[in-house]
Amino acid sequence: MLIWLWGIYQTKKGQVRKMFFYMPTKVYSEEQCVKRHGSELAALGEKALLVTGRHSARSNGSLKDVEEALESNGTGYILFDEIEENPSMETIMRARDLGIVQGADFVVGIGGGSPMDAAKAIALMMRHPDQDMDYLYQKGVDSSACPVVEIPTTCGTGSEVTPYAILTIHAKRTKSSISHKIYPSLALADPGYLKFAPESVLQSTAIDALGHFLESYLNSNATDYSRMLVRGGMRIWSKFRDVLDRKRELIEEDYQEMLNAATLGGMAITHTGTSLPHGLSYYVTYEEKVAHGKAVGIFLPGYLKAADSQTSRELLELIGFQEIEEFRAYIGRVLGEVMMPEELRAQAVRGLLENAEKLKNCPFSVDERALREIIEYSLD
Repeated sequence: MLIWLWGIYQTKKGQVRKMFFYMPTKVYSEEQCVKRHGSELAALGEKALLVTGRHSARSNGSLKDVEEALESNGTGYILFDEIEENPSMETIMRARDLGIVQGADFVVGIGGGSPMDAAKAIALMMRHPDQDMDYLYQKGVDSSACPVVEIPTTCGTGSEVTPYAILTIHAKRTKSSISHKIYPSLALADPGYLKFAPESVLQSTAIDALGHFLESYLNSNATDYSRMLVRGGMRIWSKFRDVLDRKRELIEEDYQEMLNAATLGGMAITHTGTSLPHGLSYYVTYEEKVAHGKAVGIFLPGYLKAADSQTSRELLELIGFQEIEEFRAYIGRVLGEVMMPEELRAQAVRGLLENAEKLKNCPFSVDERALREIIEYSLD
């Protein structure tokens, strides 16, 4: 899928506004797509570095599918299966070194957001073998990378279509996206892998996708193109909303809808970036070890409440809620309670007020009081 669109329209005030939409990742979303498109996967190089975690890629069959696709097309591979949740810069460098020593020339990320984000960062560093890990966050330098293939096995990150790679920075006790934009060359999204994910993973990652929609729509960078993705994606998301809080049983069609929603959410934030809920979530994830999607989701009610009431109502209606309180109760049922001690709240507020990227993406005024209110409404 290669989409590159320019749009110009006339605003009510007579100002001409330009819009830009760029999606260079080729996406296949279907059952058995790794096997069906194995030749395209294998054609990206002579030897692949497979990047994943210890367990899920084996249990859901995705790793085996990739290995068989490469073997059947005569392409070699080496496995790095040590990606932790919220991967660190140090892990990236260990994988990079393995890839270089073994002569790998492209990278395949298999799993949730952690392996897929890691794959992009590793591909960058493999292309720059003389650089140390500080290069990950250097701006204004060469961002070329080895080709990347992403194979999602969860339904929230959207990393299979984004250029972002979020890593843990232990020195700062938080997470942050690297300074480079690395688009995957190919995404192979098989909904069948979701059938092996625990309920808690489906809940957390699906709420992460919802966060992408809400933060992309309520965003200073939003355009008609990005909001088109959000509206369509949220309508899909609403179809399985009641599965997440167990008001109905999960059915076969839900897996494809969940995966489609995640991919559309990724496309949306590719063009807008994320905003305050993601920025706040990084502190909860690092210090309290809360799963990423859950950490994002807990701040969504406060973010909606802080926005203008008309936009909030529009978004709530798209996913089937009448009032913000109804939405807050739903998030609580799906995600459960999250603890955020006062010291951590203060740390997050201070850190986010210094995060120019997240602040500029927010379409309303943000100060210490506003951030406090978002946190308190969401958690208390």
